[in-house]
Amino acid sequence: MSDTTSSNAPKPRLDLIILDCPDALALSRFYGEVLGWEAEDGADRDFVTLAPPQGGITPDNPDGRTALAFQRIEDWVEPTWPGGAHPQQIHLDLSVPDIDAAEPAVLAAGARVHEHQPSKDGGFRVYVDPAGHPFCLIS
Repeated sequence: MSDTTSSNAPKPRLDLIILDCPDALALSRFYGEVLGWEAEDGADRDFVTLAPPQGGITPDNPDGRTALAFQRIEDWVEPTWPGGAHPQQIHLDLSVPDIDAAEPAVLAAGARVHEHQPSKDGGFRVYVDPAGHPFCLIS
């Protein structure tokens, strides 16, 4: 961590882990069964969010939950993990109260702002971690 990181800066909270896939409903059904989690309202073939039981509030996580979601990709290619032409396909959304306030600490830790910023309303901003994986700060 950088010496310039403010200890008073808001810390992100892991909010949503999203897996790319060819059919969000099908993959969410598999993980829903495996984990015993339920799909949230609004599930469709393009995007599904699974929530842990009781909203994920536990003694270890009294402030809430981290959910797992599935996003359909039109030209899906199966990962070739651990390497190859199509390695793992995942990104993380990290929830913060204020993206602008949280950004300096993320950049000081070694992230870069991604050149592609698809948010039309500023509700999220895309970054790249030191290894090149994209992730988003969301508000």
